[in-house]
Amino acid sequence: MEEYISDGLAAGIVRPSSSPDGAGFFFVGKKDGLLHPCIDYRGLNDVTVKNRYPLPLLTSAFELLQGATVFTKLDLRNAYHLVCIREGDEWKTAFNTPTGHYGYLVMPFGLTNAPAVFQGLVNDVLDGWTQLKMDPAKVCPTPTTNS
Repeated sequence: MEEYISDGLAAGIVRPSSSPDGAGFFFVGKKDGLLHPCIDYRGLNDVTVKNRYPLPLLTSAFELLQGATVFTKLDLRNAYHLVCIREGDEWKTAFNTPTGHYGYLVMPFGLTNAPAVFQGLVNDVLDGWTQLKMDPAKVCPTPTTNS
């Protein structure tokens, strides 16, 4: 935990917080033996106005990919951390650890709107090239014919 916090502080992902709120923080073991950080944002998620940005349907992807012959797979490491928390809202992401009270400067996993916000970002950045699937994104151009 100390390593996660010190790495996050050094990378500008988290900072010490004086927020009156704070979610629980713990790690969960992954199949590969690594640890995945988890923060219990249920309280925050319960009062968050939900972002209804539509997430892609896998069935639609098959239709869009028909006829394509070139594919690219993009797998962004810690992709949510590419999205900054709006200035002034960082306190809402506060979490407690045995070493202190911290808050995120970037979007952490576990926020109810994180998938919709990230999908919107992907769609904006890859406008016209994105062909659904959120993580990892599948990218291919729309098939064209030369006349």
